[in-house]
Amino acid sequence: MIYKSSVVVALILGFVGFKSLQPSITGNDKESLIISAMLQYVENVHYSPKPIDDQLSKFVFKTYLERVDAGKRYFTQADIDQLKQYETQIDDQINQRTFDFFNQSMTILDKRMALGEQYYNELIDQPFDLDQNRKIELDEEKKPYARDEAELKNYWKDFLTYEVITRLDRKIDEQETSKEAKKTEAQLLEDVRKDIKKTFGDWFNRLKKLRRSDRFETYVGSICNYFDPHTDFFNPKEKQDFDINMGGKLEGIGARLQQDGDNIKVSDIVTGGPAWKGKELEANDIILSAAQEGKEAVDLTGMRVDDAVTHIRGKKGTKVTLTVKKQDGTVKQITITRDEVILDESFARSVIFDMPGVINNIGYIKLPKFYSSFEKEDGNSCAVDVAREIEKLKANNVNGIILDLRNNTGGSLNDVVDMSGLFIEEGPIVQVKSRQARPYVHQDRDERVQYAGPLIIMVNNMSASASEIIAAAMQDYGRAVIVGSASTFGKGSVQRFFDLDKAVSGSDELKPLGEIKMSVQKFYRVNGGSTQLKGVIPDVVLPDNYMYIEVGEKEYENAMEWTEIEPQTYAQHVVKIENLPSIVEKSKKRVSGDEHFRRVQENAKRLKKNRDESVVSLSLKDYRSQMDALEKESKKYDELFKADLKGFAIKNLPQDVAGIDADESKKARNDDWFKEMKKDFYLTETMQVMKDMITGEKSFAYLVDKIK
Repeated sequence: MIYKSSVVVALILGFVGFKSLQPSITGNDKESLIISAMLQYVENVHYSPKPIDDQLSKFVFKTYLERVDAGKRYFTQADIDQLKQYETQIDDQINQRTFDFFNQSMTILDKRMALGEQYYNELIDQPFDLDQNRKIELDEEKKPYARDEAELKNYWKDFLTYEVITRLDRKIDEQETSKEAKKTEAQLLEDVRKDIKKTFGDWFNRLKKLRRSDRFETYVGSICNYFDPHTDFFNPKEKQDFDINMGGKLEGIGARLQQDGDNIKVSDIVTGGPAWKGKELEANDIILSAAQEGKEAVDLTGMRVDDAVTHIRGKKGTKVTLTVKKQDGTVKQITITRDEVILDESFARSVIFDMPGVINNIGYIKLPKFYSSFEKEDGNSCAVDVAREIEKLKANNVNGIILDLRNNTGGSLNDVVDMSGLFIEEGPIVQVKSRQARPYVHQDRDERVQYAGPLIIMVNNMSASASEIIAAAMQDYGRAVIVGSASTFGKGSVQRFFDLDKAVSGSDELKPLGEIKMSVQKFYRVNGGSTQLKGVIPDVVLPDNYMYIEVGEKEYENAMEWTEIEPQTYAQHVVKIENLPSIVEKSKKRVSGDEHFRRVQENAKRLKKNRDESVVSLSLKDYRSQMDALEKESKKYDELFKADLKGFAIKNLPQDVAGIDADESKKARNDDWFKEMKKDFYLTETMQVMKDMITGEKSFAYLVDKIK
C-alpha cells in the first residue's frame, strides 16, 4: 500500500517550462472543485500524466478500499462484490464529477463500522481462549475479506485474541524486570482487558468523529497516487503540518512518522536529533505505544499520525518510552530524551583514518545531508563546507579521501552540482527534465580541480536524490569508486506544491481547497539514464541487512519507471581508473571470508524470512515461544556493531582539535562519533578498497610508497 511519501527531498532549483495555469474552474461543490483543480494540475504539470481510464479506476477501487479498511475488519466479500460494479466506472465518475462509488462505499463503511463496534462490545468481556490451536494472518494483503458476517465476527474474535496475547506477553516480560509486587496472570489479563477497552474506546470514538471530508481526502489521495507515490493531496491543515515538520527547530525525538494502515511507522530519522543519537529507533519501525515519563503508555494503534505525534512530542529534557515492533518481528522498548536537533551534527566534518600495515593517512568526510546556505546560521552551504574540509585534509597530506553519503536523503541541487565540480575540471553534472521541456543541464563551469587524488564515495539504500546525483556523476566520469549497498534509494523525481485555490475562479466561500504535491521533473545522469527506481548501483557492493528486502523507491506501488534520454558529452582528465574489475574482485574475496559480513548476510536472510512469515499463533504459550526465538536470534546479531575494530585508528585534524577541546558538549559528541566509527567494519573494508585503488592504478602510482 502507498501512503504519503515521507522521504522528502527539499531540492533547490528553478522550475522552467510549465504551462501557465489560468483560473478557469467554477462551481458550488467543494468536492468537485478539488477534483477539477487537481486534474488540471496533473494535466498541465505532472511529469508523466496517465489517462483517466479503467486502469486508474481499478487502482483507485483497490487502493481506496484498502486504506479505509486497512485491517479488513469491516468490509465483507459480499460488500466488495456489491461495490465491484464501480471497479471500472470510477474514471467516468471522476470525469463527470460524480461520486456514486465514494457515496456507496461510505454508506457501507458506516454500517460495517457500527457492526464492528457491536462485535467488539460483545467479545471484549467474554473469556479469551489463550491456548487454542489457531493462527492469525498479520499481512493484510495475504488475508482475504471475510465471506460473510459470521466469518467477520470470527475475524474480530481472532483479532482481539491476538491483541490480548501480544499485550499480555509484554506485561509478563515487563513484570520480570520490575521491582513492583508481582501480579498473577489472571490479574495481568484484567489489566490487559482494561488497556484494550481504553484503546478501542478511543479508536471507535475517533472513527465516529471522522467527517465525510476526511474520507474524501483518502479518496482524492488514492487518485493522486495513481500517477506516482509522491503525488498527493494535502488539506490545508496537513500542508501546515508538513511545513512545520520540514522547517525550523525540531524539538522532540527527531523522527518523521507516517500512517501505515492502523499503525504509526517511522519513515525517517532526523540527523542530529535524539533518536539519531540513540541509534535504536530506525526507519520502518512500527511504534505501538508511547509512555511519558512516570505515566502509563498510550496505545497508538489506529491513531492518525497527527494525534500520535501529540503523544510523542514534548519539551526538551523530558523522556518518552516507545514500544516498537522492529522489522524482524521483535518488540523493544526504547527510551528517548527529547531535545532539539543538534544542527552541527548534520554539517560536513572530517577525520583521518589509519590502518597500520595496510594503509595510512586517509581523509574521511561525513556529510549527513545536502544543506544549503539558508539552513545554516553562518550562511555557508554544504559544498562550501566540503571544500573547506578537503583543504584541511590536503594540508595534512592525506593519501585519499572517502566521502560518506550513507543515509543522506538529499537536499540542495545547487550544492551537489558545486560539490561534484570539486573533483573534475568542468562539465555536465546532472540533467533535470520537465515533461514538455528540453532537459536543463546543470554544469560545473569552474575549471579548477580542488582535489585530484583517490576518491571513494560511500552510499547505502537510504542515500537518495542529491546523494545519488553526485555518486552517479562521479561514476559516469570514472572519477571515483562507489562503495555500498546493492543500490541507492532510487528517488529520481522532483516534487512541487500547487495551491488548488489558484486553479479556481471565484467560489471563495468554498476555499481553501488544499494543495497538491506533484512530481514535475526527473533527474537524469550525464550518461542519459535516470536515477529513478534503479538508483545508483555501486561499483563495489557490500552486504547489508536489507539486501534481500526491497527498500527504497522499488517498494512503492506505482513508482515512476526508469527511463533514459540523450546522453551529454562528458570527460575528465584528472585520474583514470583502469582496473576497476580487479578492485571489485579483491573486495568480493575479502568480504566472502570476513566474519562480520558473513553474519550480515545471515541476518539479512533472517529479516527476509521473518518478514515473509506473517502467520502467528493464537496460543499464548506458542506465541511467547515464537517471540523468544525471535528475540534470541535478534540478540545474536545485536553484537555486530558493538565491538571495536582492531588495527583501525581515527584522529581529529590538528586544525579542529582546539575547537573541539574548548567546548565540552562538542567534545562529548566527537567522542560518541569516534566510538561509532570504530565499530563500523564498512569503513575498514572501504579502506582496503582505497588501498587496492592506489596500488593498482597508474594515476596513483606516486602514492604507493606513502600509504604504508
